[in-house]
Amino acid sequence: MRAMQDIRAEFALDPGFLTVNHGSFGATPRRVLAAQADWRARLEAQPSRFMVGVLTPALRAAAARLGGFLGCDADGLGFVDNATAACNAVLRSLRLAPGDEILLLSHAYGAVRKTAAHVAAAAGARTVDAALPFPRPDPEAVVEAVAAAITPRTRLAVLDHITSPSALVLPIEAMIAACRARGVPVLVDGAHGPGQLPLSVAALGADWYAGNCHKWLMAPKGCGFLWTAPQRRAGTHAHILSHGLGEGYLAEFDWTGTRDPGAFLAVTAAIDVLEALGGPALMARNRAMALQAGDMLAARLGTEVAALPAMAGSMAAIRLDRPGPATREAAVALRARLLAAGTDAPVAAIDGGLWLRISAAAYNEPGDYERLADLLVATL
Repeated sequence: MRAMQDIRAEFALDPGFLTVNHGSFGATPRRVLAAQADWRARLEAQPSRFMVGVLTPALRAAAARLGGFLGCDADGLGFVDNATAACNAVLRSLRLAPGDEILLLSHAYGAVRKTAAHVAAAAGARTVDAALPFPRPDPEAVVEAVAAAITPRTRLAVLDHITSPSALVLPIEAMIAACRARGVPVLVDGAHGPGQLPLSVAALGADWYAGNCHKWLMAPKGCGFLWTAPQRRAGTHAHILSHGLGEGYLAEFDWTGTRDPGAFLAVTAAIDVLEALGGPALMARNRAMALQAGDMLAARLGTEVAALPAMAGSMAAIRLDRPGPATREAAVALRARLLAAGTDAPVAAIDGGLWLRISAAAYNEPGDYERLADLLVATL
């Protein structure tokens, strides 16, 4: 690993703000932003030439590099703005009948939950939750909760790889296997997976994997992907239908209309930076720091962390013990106070409690969480 001063210089982050929330929006290194700007300059030098002759081969080259990093074939890899767009593509491609069910986890991401509910309601179907044990679940209990929620009407299971509000790294392979054993297709919401965990997407056994590159992979904002298994590609359509409709899976995703493709094309530079910062070694370092920071914060606050070490990644959720009801409004108000105090960490109301989520990224060091603890003691 390089010196922390050198690593922090890679990012354009405000040095006066305590950044411990990489998980929400990521942070893009200067070298990756420069690569994005180079692609944008090539586009603007002659837009027609670029869009007609350069764009598609460049997208496919970027997809090949990303597929190699993710462990999946580029033929199933379509670029989208973010994981929510990828989940929209799958959910809106479903053919549901009245009474059908879409299975979600009780800790599902809010935007995906709303999309699933909208799609289900339009067909007279419904969403069903698998209630995750919380806090500190063990992997077997999570798999049992998923299996117990499957019914003969389940048409799709949407499974989070890493839960957003509670920062649990779920036993995704065993969850997928439980669904497959009952003949249920699986969409993995892997918004936090790429760059936080070593991945072999195709080997997981899911039908679809939706991911973000702007979070832990540190690509520019607006770079996500949907990988679709070969047997599902013909029936999966892009979230925006355009001239590629009817021309095949990649044609639909590669062209949804005029847009700046620089974020997609700069993903190769993001992979270069991640590998230069240590790749799997950086992921392991971030995980160890998040574990240590979570334990320290829980001890300072006299509370608990949400995850056992076996289900922990580069984020941690810590329970906040404070007076008043643990409502969404209380969570929003507390986060606003933290922003005003010079830091940001998401606060979520989960199962009757308020939980603070922290992240450990390449530019963080243990002292950041000591500062956060002081701010929390003064703010709560």
